[in-house]
Amino acid sequence: MNYTTQMDAARKGIITREMEIVASKEKTDVETLRKLVAEGKVAIPANKNHGSLDPEGIGEGLRTKINVNLGISKDCPNIDVEMEKVRTALDMKVEAIMDLSSFGKTKEFRRRLIDVSPAMIGTVPIYDAVGFYDKELKDITSEEFLEVVEKHARDGVDFVTIHAGINQETAEVFKRNKRLTNIVSRGGSLLYAWMELNDKENPFYEHYDKLLDICEKYDLTLSLGDACRPGSIHDATDASQIKELMILGELTLKAWDRNVQVMIEGPGHMAINEIAANMLIEKKLCHGAPFYVLGPIVTDVAPGYDHITSAIGGAIAASHGADFLCYVTPAEHLRLPNLEDMKEGIIASKIAAHAGDIAKNVKGARDWDNEMSKARQQLNWEKMFQLAIDPEKARRYRKESMPEHEDSCTMCGKMCSMRNMNKIMEGKNINILREDE
Repeated sequence: MNYTTQMDAARKGIITREMEIVASKEKTDVETLRKLVAEGKVAIPANKNHGSLDPEGIGEGLRTKINVNLGISKDCPNIDVEMEKVRTALDMKVEAIMDLSSFGKTKEFRRRLIDVSPAMIGTVPIYDAVGFYDKELKDITSEEFLEVVEKHARDGVDFVTIHAGINQETAEVFKRNKRLTNIVSRGGSLLYAWMELNDKENPFYEHYDKLLDICEKYDLTLSLGDACRPGSIHDATDASQIKELMILGELTLKAWDRNVQVMIEGPGHMAINEIAANMLIEKKLCHGAPFYVLGPIVTDVAPGYDHITSAIGGAIAASHGADFLCYVTPAEHLRLPNLEDMKEGIIASKIAAHAGDIAKNVKGARDWDNEMSKARQQLNWEKMFQLAIDPEKARRYRKESMPEHEDSCTMCGKMCSMRNMNKIMEGKNINILREDE
């Protein structure tokens, strides 16, 4: 039986190769997974032209996945530097990479990335439009915006961020409700500017059916972007954000009618006490579609440490139902991340995702922690290093400060609780001031 997309296959009762791989990774029943894909509650972004892909599922009951943003810019156009980051990110087992290139040889970098990456690849095609056509934003036509989307789909991109919810209705709500930081989404601000300059409807909203034609053709997953995501905690959960989310819910149903898979992008900057409610609202308004959050960053005053502010928000978001976390690096708001920034951002995001999985009772999540606790109780350092989320750093810290007694560390020495409890439980004496007998 033929099918066009993963969702189409799932609705026809077909279990695809991609579903089998995802079910195996998640240790879940493949028929249960198929039903969730059919309902839109799980997406498996898998472009037909991405030959190197090792598929992952995003959504209900599955492990929280993370995404890494990379790409060249006008100030940092070196493709080889970005490819080094790509190789490192893949070595660190990230599930997704978004190419956010906005200048120069974007096509070359995108194709090299897709060729080598088993991780799913996302893009924001509007970033590429200005450079591709060598036109000012105002002069790009609706048809040309759609052509860039198809170009990315043809290259093998698995999901695209499309800010279709910033339509004229949303724009009017934004104008009536003053914000502290206006529209901080780069793609969203470009589309809003295009609409204002041309006095026209958002082309991705007006020609949404044509966009769905492209998605259906390549099995391209739509990541419906949140143009009005808050760029400060002041603007969180305001009229503009909620209005756009309502539009995204309507667009989700239209996409599902065409068997096109959908993810919903979310905040943004947001105070801790608002995160749980936002996860509930998104899932409700967008019919249980997978939720992809950009942070959330829980305070605005920590430039240089926003991998921490976002990990705090990401863990809370994941624990309340977010399915996909976009990493944030220490360089956020300051500059393009370097290799070390990227590594720190990945680790912080991985910690947040796993913490969320524990809270959501994702199958097997706690097993990892239990194994680490067992290794600690046994003072099995090598096992601890193997289980660590960042084994390299754990080994380095241990090596930098070796204790006198191998069964301790330089923090506690012979006062180590694990060491002494092991001895007592075995009926042995404890000698803290003297050598062991």
